[in-house]
Amino acid sequence: MAPRSRQKKEKQTHALLCYCENACPDGSPNGTCKTQIGGSCFSSVQQDEDEDGELYELRFYGCMSPSSDGGFWQCQTSPHLHGINVKCCDDTDYCNRDDELELIPRTTEPPAQTAAESVPNIHMIALVVSLFVCATVFLVMITIVYVTFKKRERRRRQTRLMDSIGIIQTSPLSELMEQSSGSGSGLPLLVQRTIAKQIQMERSIGKGRYGEVWLAKWRDEKVAVKIFFTTEEASWFRETEIYQTVLMRHENILGFIAADIKGTGSWTQMLLITDYHELGSLHDYLQKRVLNPSMLKKLALSLASGLAHLHTEIFGTPGKPAIAHRDIKSKNILVKRNGQCCIADFGLAVKYSSESDEIQIAPNTRVGTRRYMAPEVLDETIDSKSFESFKMADMYSVALVFWEMSRRCITTLRGTKSTTCEDYALPYHDVVPSDPSFDDMYAVVCAKAFRPPIPARWNDEDILVILSKIMQECWHSNPAVRLTSLRVKKTLFKLEIEGTEKIV
Repeated sequence: MAPRSRQKKEKQTHALLCYCENACPDGSPNGTCKTQIGGSCFSSVQQDEDEDGELYELRFYGCMSPSSDGGFWQCQTSPHLHGINVKCCDDTDYCNRDDELELIPRTTEPPAQTAAESVPNIHMIALVVSLFVCATVFLVMITIVYVTFKKRERRRRQTRLMDSIGIIQTSPLSELMEQSSGSGSGLPLLVQRTIAKQIQMERSIGKGRYGEVWLAKWRDEKVAVKIFFTTEEASWFRETEIYQTVLMRHENILGFIAADIKGTGSWTQMLLITDYHELGSLHDYLQKRVLNPSMLKKLALSLASGLAHLHTEIFGTPGKPAIAHRDIKSKNILVKRNGQCCIADFGLAVKYSSESDEIQIAPNTRVGTRRYMAPEVLDETIDSKSFESFKMADMYSVALVFWEMSRRCITTLRGTKSTTCEDYALPYHDVVPSDPSFDDMYAVVCAKAFRPPIPARWNDEDILVILSKIMQECWHSNPAVRLTSLRVKKTLFKLEIEGTEKIV
């Protein structure tokens, strides 16, 4: 940095506001970060290489702390030697906003110089020969070093990139997520790729129709890794896209960490790395445990809260589109250690933005798990051009999950101190086979209008009374009659605070 700039920084008495992109600290909204006193703003451009050898530009804007006087982002970096063009400024707020630096590819060639015109002599010839020999030896040494340490240098660049956005090599995952872009859309893609390469697989913990789930470790922290079958690339892409949605993060939605594709010419692995919850799915949890009313309230409210966040469109910059899950079931809901639910598996989800009035959906509307399909999906009368239709289909599925939860909630037998509850069962377990077909479900749900039974003992407990009313509203054959996720969330929240609440 020039002497004048250093003098200017010594006189600086307030923190600068800088434009940030791809290097924003956590909590900095709308593309803005704030330096420490004595800090500066920076903009940079570099050329990087993906695993296929394709070159692309990476641009970063952000804040430089007073202590960042060297390393990957130092302002004295020579773009010809390092392939990184960096510019720092500290004269005004947002002084880096309009900087569009020119990409200068990395080269080992010395800059061209204009030779001075002089009369050749023996000393000049000797000097030229000596310089040529030295340059040749130097280039040979650089070539050998470059070929030998190419892979190591790539890893080193990624580590420096992580340091540039405030990520320390020894940071735990919780700190990494706190230091993400601040938009709620997860870590930068290169950081995700770095994490994916450092994953250590331990054991398989589940298998579904789209892939297999493994327990793994990243720097001694447990994570879950979903490995998609090679035929399910579209599901991996859709789920990754949903998780990367701006403002997607929520305590009742499974925490996304990273996604990557690994492979060679003979095999390919599509990975999705998320938080690990040792209690497993709600389906498994309910088979092993009974619930008391307080536990049931927490599970039901957290499920409604997560779905309400999905269904709600957030306006602004950045904003969040509305999302419908389309495969709500107890196996796609995980139980956290604090007793709350979180929603997972977004391979069939659809997004909707009112600004473009466009629903991002595959042509086939008859997808999902047949046992949990709404009547309008089974008889194919769902309006695929209306996003509300998909939200209401989600609410039908939620009602069935509430029914599964409620069966496992204990109540006291009248006139005794004994408690009782029903055995765990899937919805419609007594009227359809274990793997029902579309025709099986259509005959029960649409033709006979059958719904799961409500036991009489549920009338003895407030939360069961409220949930039974919610279920009957939400699994109604007419989608327009069903409650919204936000209405269910507010009802259960008010019950948690004030006691019994009537459905309105």
